[in-house]
Amino acid sequence: MEKETGVLQSVVRAFRVLEAVGRLGHPASLSEIATEAGVDKSAAQRMVNTLLSLGYLERNSGRSGYVPGRHILVHAYDYLKNTRIIERATPVLIELRRNARERIDLSIMEGSMIIYAVRLQSKRQNFPATLIGRRLPAFASSGGRAMMSLMKRHEVEAILDASDLHQITPKTICDREALLAEVEKAARIGYALAVEEVLPGEVVLAAPVRDAEGRPVAALHIAGFSQRMGGRDLLCPVRSARHRSGRASEPLKAQWKTRPPSMVSVVPVTKPASSEMR
Repeated sequence: MEKETGVLQSVVRAFRVLEAVGRLGHPASLSEIATEAGVDKSAAQRMVNTLLSLGYLERNSGRSGYVPGRHILVHAYDYLKNTRIIERATPVLIELRRNARERIDLSIMEGSMIIYAVRLQSKRQNFPATLIGRRLPAFASSGGRAMMSLMKRHEVEAILDASDLHQITPKTICDREALLAEVEKAARIGYALAVEEVLPGEVVLAAPVRDAEGRPVAALHIAGFSQRMGGRDLLCPVRSARHRSGRASEPLKAQWKTRPPSMVSVVPVTKPASSEMR
């Protein structure tokens, strides 16, 4: 099987074990890990021992179970350091955070989910909202809808097909046609808005970030709380961010004259291309 597909199933199982420990969210026993990862206990034991030796798992302080290891942080750093869009976006995000005085995030798409890659905090955050690497369903997030607004209709349909359309809060939009309408609206106006769809009281506005070919590569988020911030308060810094991000992309545009447009620029889009959402 491994020769036919070119995939080492032992490596796949090891990563499943690592992911299972993360999903469980507490110091996990071998039995819990084996059940969550879908492997037998003896295989789980061997893989846990290997991951322990490499630093990807650790025993918790009470030695009652296994938790993700700190060595994982090294690879988070590797990814952030080597991803050009994050390097290009960071000065824009810092300036926007200074002017908006609210939480500023940059997310990227992974399948039917978004992952937060940069998070610049305000003073009023719950703990999960401060962490990079957090994943959310694209359908329920303004960043996911913003990125989908630059995709063709069949691509958006495929993301919704792969999603578990469930309510995270009572205000999460789960109806397929309503979601398609939200994506189409974002394509028209250049940004997406999610009001209390992931966290009660939270309002998040996101603009898509595109590469040289107009494809979505990320989304820029501004997050505030509904009791003290309305849509108008968020729109002013978003318009400002578009102006500054366009300015940040100029060095890359100059490079495209002499090399293929393989590098990404930070350009939140204000108008959809003609092929979007058709």
